[in-house]
Amino acid sequence: MTSPFRLAAISSVLALGVAGTASADCGIEAGNVSILGNDFPALQALVEGARACATDTVRVTANLTADHRDLQVAALTANPSQYSVAVVANGSIVPLMNAGLIRPLDDLIEAHGDALEPTQLVRIEGQVMAVAFMANAQHLFYRADVLEEAGVAPPETLEDVLAAAEAIRAQGLMDHPVAMVSGAGWNLAQEFVNLYLGHGGRFFEPGSAAPALNNETGLAALESLKALTSYSDPDYLTFDSNSVQALWEAGEVALMLHWGSRAAGILSGDNAPSEIVEATVLAAAPSVEGGGRPSTTLWWDGFTIAANASDADAEASFRAMLNGITPERVRENSALAVWLGAGYEPTPASIGVVASAEGGAAPYPMTPYMGLMHTALGDNLASFLQGNASAEETLETIESAYVNAARGQGFLN
Repeated sequence: MTSPFRLAAISSVLALGVAGTASADCGIEAGNVSILGNDFPALQALVEGARACATDTVRVTANLTADHRDLQVAALTANPSQYSVAVVANGSIVPLMNAGLIRPLDDLIEAHGDALEPTQLVRIEGQVMAVAFMANAQHLFYRADVLEEAGVAPPETLEDVLAAAEAIRAQGLMDHPVAMVSGAGWNLAQEFVNLYLGHGGRFFEPGSAAPALNNETGLAALESLKALTSYSDPDYLTFDSNSVQALWEAGEVALMLHWGSRAAGILSGDNAPSEIVEATVLAAAPSVEGGGRPSTTLWWDGFTIAANASDADAEASFRAMLNGITPERVRENSALAVWLGAGYEPTPASIGVVASAEGGAAPYPMTPYMGLMHTALGDNLASFLQGNASAEETLETIESAYVNAARGQGFLN
């Protein structure tokens, strides 16, 4: 599988102009549109646009949940599929592709996708399998007021972050000044992926599915993860995106590694006092060394159409989703995300994502076996952080678990 999408040139995407206009009438005669995806403001806005297509003959429903990754394979395996649309990202599209659960979109794009930009078309082995609507990355959020009180400069490196955290704790300003999306499983694995790539690592031998994790770079990434979580609340293995954002808005942390898609909600002030909002600064994800690669990965979010949906529902779903990302709607919701395609006007909420991209952050690996590596990481990292396994034992266990899974799926002999 070739890598379909590169976000490192994201700054050029932000300069795209309007490519077309949207009709106020969706023009859908009939169909059932059912959407499965994550729950965050930009996607809520997109779904609102899709719901505007509902009529007496067009039904539009959505299940936006943090558990979407756990639901998508089983839901789309059903025939007919439980959902006609699955909203995915770099990593979550791969299991659907491997199982043949999403359909190529080339015919639908030819019929209805004139306003889409080439950068939005996620091609895998020559076919468009998803339409990307936004870019995302984890990056650093920091409280300028707390750092000033602690007498430390804004962090640029992981060492800076740890030094700032120590100063804040030592002066009694906060006991647990750091938060990250570190819940055991997928989220914790993603934090390791960010750190490992930031340290310059690669997960596989070139041109092969053979793992390349058990090395000095892997050990360094584990130690960075352990150091960061040592400044987090003891319940950090339960943290998801919502709980970490809530900690920030409650003023309980001063240094946060979180998704850029959460920045708009934080800066809106809807759930945080004005003094926290005014002191919140967005920056690139920290690098290992000054001027190095930011310790994060670049992602796209996009929508796919279920292979087991009827052709009529597939067409209705595609057209309804397009109504959620018209240039006019994107322009109205520019503050909610780093949108891809026409109509986007950058806002202060995009600063962290753009800074990470311009700093050279790596795209999340798009290989058919990266999902197996991510699962192996998620299943075994918590044991290391809890002191039940050494760093060396942890890397050996992760590689062994990955190799067994990769052999089972035919990626390794």
